Amino acid sequence: MLKRTRSVICLAIAASLAVPTPSMANALDLPDMGTVAGATLTIDQERQYGDAYMRIIRRSQPVIDDPVLNNYLSTLGHRLVANADDVKTNFRFFMIRDRNINAFAFFGGHVAIHSGLFLHAKDESELASVMAHEIAHVTQRHLARSMEEAARRSPASLAALAGGLLLALASPQAGLAVISAGTAGNMQAQINYTRSNEKEADRLGLNTLAKAGFDVQAMPRFFGRLSDQYRYATKPPPMLLTHPLPEDRITDSRIRAQSYPVQNVSESLDYHLARARVVARYSGAKAEDALDWMARQRKRTPEAMHPAADYGTALIKLDNRQFDEAQALLETLHQNDPNNLFYLDALSDLYLGMNSLKKAQTLLSQALTRSPENPVLVINHANVLLESGQFEQAISQLQRFTHAHPQDTNGWFLLAKANADLGKEAEELASRGEILALQANWDKAIHFYTQASQLAELGSLQQARYDARIDQLLVERERFLALQ
Repeated sequence: MLKRTRSVICLAIAASLAVPTPSMANALDLPDMGTVAGATLTIDQERQYGDAYMRIIRRSQPVIDDPVLNNYLSTLGHRLVANADDVKTNFRFFMIRDRNINAFAFFGGHVAIHSGLFLHAKDESELASVMAHEIAHVTQRHLARSMEEAARRSPASLAALAGGLLLALASPQAGLAVISAGTAGNMQAQINYTRSNEKEADRLGLNTLAKAGFDVQAMPRFFGRLSDQYRYATKPPPMLLTHPLPEDRITDSRIRAQSYPVQNVSESLDYHLARARVVARYSGAKAEDALDWMARQRKRTPEAMHPAADYGTALIKLDNRQFDEAQALLETLHQNDPNNLFYLDALSDLYLGMNSLKKAQTLLSQALTRSPENPVLVINHANVLLESGQFEQAISQLQRFTHAHPQDTNGWFLLAKANADLGKEAEELASRGEILALQANWDKAIHFYTQASQLAELGSLQQARYDARIDQLLVERERFLALQ
């Protein structure tokens, strides 16, 4: 069911991509295909839809809430965004656990990456080329502009089309009915708009890649390899369904890439570490197969990248409770690179598994003196405090963390656990209510907060806080339902 839902979402979004922006078209020799979106769908409305879509994705898709991978993806994504043009919204990058090669973007600067992309992108520039392409779809407002065009060609309103995509996430059959009613008109024109937008996203993505210091040749190289690999496949990956790769598109990206100066881009150890983590923990591979993959990678990559294979091997050993072997690898890696977040996170997990709680706390406390606000370190340290029975300290740290990162479910989950361990039932319910709200489960979130209010002392500040949050959730629920 999840796989089918994802395909519906991605195909619906792909079917909605449309015309490029004239001002950017002139700058990059693009044809003038239409007008800029915004007459009927504002940036603020896009943000509202994006937030709603993201909540449903959290509920319906296997989103990877891994602090280390999230940090890596966010750092890479924002490096690209800082070098993109026409950025009008904040961006959020997240990963979905799915072996299929795919990436997609939607309203509000949300960019999703399938974990399978790490299995096929050979280096960081190849991954960055896909992300830069998706960033361009957002900055050029392709989804909004295609919906405006579809609304002009059909009886459906823009709100109905946007709501249809929202419904497609929550209920595929209902959502498809709305989308089909809105896009059944001029299908050939829609296909042409999609192809035009794919080329525009490639061209703008190449420009972003170059400005951000990546290898622009990575885009045609990755696209060409995908095209060759799946040329005769009866079931191509979702990425080729939502982002078609006709020969002229590959040729165009290759010619464009050749017009940029050659850059000597060093291999990224962080990319290979992230890739090893995905293989070890999110690929679904058996331990012996994952270990074989690490060994083969060690032979194929330059010596400077060998720590990634050792790190991946250590994770597999750690997850299989082979602590002595994992410890030898991880402590050597950490000694050679003491500030590396991948190693600090894994060592923290190792020491917890070995019940060396003081060792874990010392490790993270020292790291926090250098980077006191780093989310990977903060969430790991809070977890160590929790496992050490230092519940009040953990709660204090997690309250600050959830205030700074209200959409991070890891913080709310740990806060709920800490309060449960202390017997603070009302606070536990409130924290779980926040997780439910992030998943658009409004009724249950409100129910949990109502229970929390009933448990709180009558007339207390705690009860007033719960009641105020209930009022906010009621407003958010009505706003969410109105979008459909």
